[in-house]
Amino acid sequence: MLIEVDTVKGFQDILPPESLKRRQVKKVIEETYARYGFLPVETPVIEFDELMRSDTLGGEDEAVSDRFKLKDRGGRNLGLRYEFTFQLARMLKMNPTLKLPFKRYQIGENFRDEPIGPGRFRQFTQCDADIVGDASADADAECLALVKDILDALKIDAVICVNNRKLISALIESVQIGDKAAVMKELDKIDKIGEDHVKSNLRKYADANQILTLFKLLEKDISFFKSNAFEGAGELEELEKKCGLYGVKIQVTPTLIRGLSYYTGNIFEVRQAGKSSSIAGGGRYDKVVGKFLQREIPAVGISFGLDRVCELANIPIPAPIHALLISFNKDAQMMKLARRLRDEGLACVTTSGKVGKSLEYANALTIPYAIFIGDEEIAKKKWKLRDMRTGEERYLAEKSLLSVLKKMKAAGETPMEK
Repeated sequence: MLIEVDTVKGFQDILPPESLKRRQVKKVIEETYARYGFLPVETPVIEFDELMRSDTLGGEDEAVSDRFKLKDRGGRNLGLRYEFTFQLARMLKMNPTLKLPFKRYQIGENFRDEPIGPGRFRQFTQCDADIVGDASADADAECLALVKDILDALKIDAVICVNNRKLISALIESVQIGDKAAVMKELDKIDKIGEDHVKSNLRKYADANQILTLFKLLEKDISFFKSNAFEGAGELEELEKKCGLYGVKIQVTPTLIRGLSYYTGNIFEVRQAGKSSSIAGGGRYDKVVGKFLQREIPAVGISFGLDRVCELANIPIPAPIHALLISFNKDAQMMKLARRLRDEGLACVTTSGKVGKSLEYANALTIPYAIFIGDEEIAKKKWKLRDMRTGEERYLAEKSLLSVLKKMKAAGETPMEK
């Protein structure tokens, strides 16, 4: 029987050099999380389906309805996690002695059975950081300072947009439109379908004057909202102040909604400069994580999709393999040198093949150096080092050889750098 060999629709293999770039980007994100005092957690990919349902979390969201559903041998209803946030509620229920505020980060795979498109897959890697148990704007601002540091490190030019769910709700109420949830859902489409289409869609819920008044309000700034006592305006003002102390510039965007219904206060979206496409997002969700403990526990977080961030990141990728060792019937000496290099933290591969084929292999894997080990090298007590990028060759004593390779590694040279 002929088997069609292919990946499942919506899933992908990730090979070098893309896998190397992902590893480097992930390292930058994880190290930044750690510098801010966030601690790593890991959670199961599979959860009980009832923990993920809309009636458990409150609010109907596409992410919830697009979850993958499973059954085990015992007939239990299970599912693949579609995000990390709902798992925090279970974690707090099962670990009630966790010291608050609890600052956690998690980088891992999530799954959604949703339509696919360019750069959109059903398995994706999320990079989340959350602060649980701190209701202050300090926590919100710290999430945004964290974002800025990561974007700067990855050389991504972006704008940090912020808004407040309480404020949006108050604005809709002020023009006496009844179905707030439906209106928010339509407003969330502005960047995708344009303002005119959104206004047209809103005619299902409001008359022309209400829609006109709402959009005039959405053009106002914080000072207007604050002076007219709109709920949520004070929280936004405080966030702006705290971000200023961190040196983080934010842009108040009254039309920003964020799709998930569990957000309760300040919300954030990081967009590529000059474009509406989202890089990261998050906000405050004070009514989710304490749900199973029957009490409200404040929480705020930020989340990156690794695929999108990797696409935009402009950082050098260090050579994963530092040297290829080529033996000319001197395998014992080659293995001894390989052990020495690896003990010094230098990655190498070994070969006893023909020179031409070996060098072709080094070029294919963009290995920056080749080291020759034969009678001449042993007689001289020096190894011949070939720079694969320039073709330059020189004989070096082992100590000098190690120094060259270590300097290259420390500089974070990419295979294509000279």
